[in-house]
Amino acid sequence: MKFSVFISPKAIRAELSATTKEGVIAELVHALVEAGEINAADQEDIIKAIMKREELGSTGIGRGVAVPHTKHASVGKLIGTVGVSQTGLDFESLDGQVASLFFLLVSPPDRPGDHLRALENISRQLRDDTFCRFLRQSTTPDDIVQLLEEADGNQFGA
Repeated sequence: MKFSVFISPKAIRAELSATTKEGVIAELVHALVEAGEINAADQEDIIKAIMKREELGSTGIGRGVAVPHTKHASVGKLIGTVGVSQTGLDFESLDGQVASLFFLLVSPPDRPGDHLRALENISRQLRDDTFCRFLRQSTTPDDIVQLLEEADGNQFGA
């Protein structure tokens, strides 16, 4: 599944200001609200659902990457965003390293296949060191959109 199918360009944040796990999740969910992808009334509930998922085990998958996600009945389709923290922060990642790249996903409960395909695409791209390096160096949402488009076009080795 290509990034262009589920990443909301208007919600991408190249310079996250949050310094905590919950802060990053809240900032990215709020970005989806500002982009018109989710309703403001559902924002707190979605944040709580993602934090509940984090209690099962951190979605900080290592190598500076975290993929917080949840299923929520308020969304009609899979939606996601990308955030980059220039300093990195403790996300309780599996390898103990700080996380600086974040892909946040919210999907409808009745579409588990879409959710899994998106997670597969994200993890495949994030195994590519060049992709991760360019993503960390991105300074604007437009830089990130261009990088995601290149990934969709198989410009990287993944």
